[in-house]
Formats: sequence, C-alpha cells, structure tokens
Amino acid sequence: MKLFKSLLVAPATLGLLAPMSATANEVTISDFNAAEEIAVTNSRVDGLEARFNNLEAGSFSETTTASFSVDMAIGTVDGLSGNEAVTAGYGFQIDLNTSFTGEDSLDVSIDAGNADAGNLDELDLNDAGATLKVDGVSYTFPLGDKTTVFVGDSMDGSTLYNTACVYGGPTIQLDDCGNSGAAFAAGKGTAAGASYDFGNGFTAAIGYEGEGAGTKGLFTKEGMDVFGGQVTYTGDSYGVSLTYSDYESANDTSYTAFNAYYTPDSAGSIPSISAGYEAASVDGATDSSQWFVGLQWDEVGAGTLGAALGTYGHIADGATEYYMYEAFYSYPMNDGMTITPIVFIKEKSGTDETGLMLKTSFSF
Repeated sequence: MKLFKSLLVAPATLGLLAPMSATANEVTISDFNAAEEIAVTNSRVDGLEARFNNLEAGSFSETTTASFSVDMAIGTVDGLSGNEAVTAGYGFQIDLNTSFTGEDSLDVSIDAGNADAGNLDELDLNDAGATLKVDGVSYTFPLGDKTTVFVGDSMDGSTLYNTACVYGGPTIQLDDCGNSGAAFAAGKGTAAGASYDFGNGFTAAIGYEGEGAGTKGLFTKEGMDVFGGQVTYTGDSYGVSLTYSDYESANDTSYTAFNAYYTPDSAGSIPSISAGYEAASVDGATDSSQWFVGLQWDEVGAGTLGAALGTYGHIADGATEYYMYEAFYSYPMNDGMTITPIVFIKEKSGTDETGLMLKTSFSF
C-alpha cells in the first residue's frame, strides 16, 4: 500500500515542479538575452574608442620621432685674461622629425643651454639660454631619383653639403675642418639648397642663406646674402671636395675651400687623416687664409682618440700666424653616454691659452 501511494504522489509532484522549472529557465534566458548584451558591449567599445581617439589627437603621429641629447662640461683655461676659474655649463637639444610621404622630412630643433658661460665657449655646445627655444626648422624632400631639396629658417645654407672630412673634434674652431666661410659656418638664417647624386661617388650641392628673420630682408642691399656650391668625390678610403661661397654685403667676400681625407682599410695604429685649406678674398681689404690637419684613431681601447692643429681663424696675408692645437679621447660608457676629456692650446699675441675640459654627453 505504501509503495502504491508513492507511485501516485511522485507523478503529481513532478507535474507541479515542471511549470516552476520552465518558468525559472525562461527568466534566466531573458536575463541573459544575447542581443541586449551585445548592444551594451558595443556601446562600451564605442566609448573607449572615442576616448582613445581623443588621446591620439593630442599625441605624436605615427611618423613623428623625438630624440634628446644633453652635454655637460666642466673646465678651466690657463692664460685667459680675467677668467681662469673652473666653470661648468650644459647644452640640451630636442630634435623632432616627421615624414608625410615616407621620403620627406620636417625637422625641428629645440635648444637650451649656457655654453657661453665662463670659459666653455670653445666647446661645441649651445648658448640658447635657460629657456627652450626653436633653433632651426627645415623641410627636406626628394625631387626625382637623384635630387634632394631643402628649405628652412635658422639653418645653414650648407645643410646638404658633403665636405670631405672625417675628423670629429669637440671644439668649434677646428671642428669645421678649415672650411668655415665657404661652408656657411659663420651663422644661420633663412636658407635653401639642393644636392644631386651623379653616382660613382660624385655629388654636387648648392646653397643660399639670407637675413629673412630681420627687417633687412632677403635679396636686398641692406642685408647679407650668401650663395655657394660644392662638388665632392667619395671613394672607398678617401674623399675630396671643393667649396665656394660669395657673401654679398657692404664688403663683398668670397671663400674657396679644398678638403680631403684618407681612412685606412682597417682601424689600428694608422689614423684617418683630414685636411683643409680655405682662402678668402675681401673687397677693399687684405686677403686671408686658414688651414687645418686632423688625425683620428677610431679604435684606441674602447674609444676614439683625436688630435688636430690649424690656424686660429683666418690669418691676413703677411700677418703673424697663430695656431691652435687640440687632443681628445671620446670614451663610450654605454649606448647613451660618452665621456670626452679635452685639452687645447690657443696661441695669442700675448699669453697663450691652455684649456683642460671634460664633457659628458647623453643621448636618449
């Protein structure tokens, strides 16, 4: 009898539970409706995408790169009238580069520094001051397969020149390899130029530089306009270049410079040799000239050893020649830090100057 009652009660119980189970399943499926969940997810994705686009609009484009460099120096100069104290200075530079086509380049240089402080003005740093300022803007682009063109402001007209010199000294006076006037190294201005690659190591370039930022203007009698050109041959182990420039101003001046270098087949005891000679012809004044010779050993221990000598600037014909000597050793501590001790001597009509400095360079 008990078994019979159980058999009657069980189906009835299952019948009552079945509607409840179905109702619960319907509620669960309704709560997790796929279409509604997808709509909510899409809405959230759209919101994230909008936020990302806002962030991207305020950032660099994919083709923009930024590089930074810092130079810190300390040193003293014996014989420098009124200033033989040990002084320190720095130079900071940001280089921004952007390409719009993959072949062109918009370049902006931003500087700060106090390199003119004390007796460190002989080093190739900068004297932009403590506030960041734009030091140069240029746009370079190809014109066909063999021609490159650039325009810019606060730039050298010789930007596309390829002077035959492999010496990389740290001082301003000898770093131009004896080619300062012909290669527009004296100053910066509104500039334009072009270069052409003939192939087989032969290249040519032309350049222009004027006072576009001032009130004198470009191509005027009041302002100074510089026109120049250069031809260069570069071989496997040597190179030569001939550079000419004409400065149109109150006293027209023309410069002609010849440079050459030789590099050994393998680094060792034989250094690379760079040499340069420049002659200047000035209307209504005495002609002048300067020369330079530099030696560089690229693998002395882990660093580079260099030494150079040359005239201290242009020397007028018939005048007493004064020379400058320098030596340096550039030692890379790692990929982003280099230490360079420097010693130089500048001959003067009075007391010669002897400088001893240490420069530390960072790049990142």
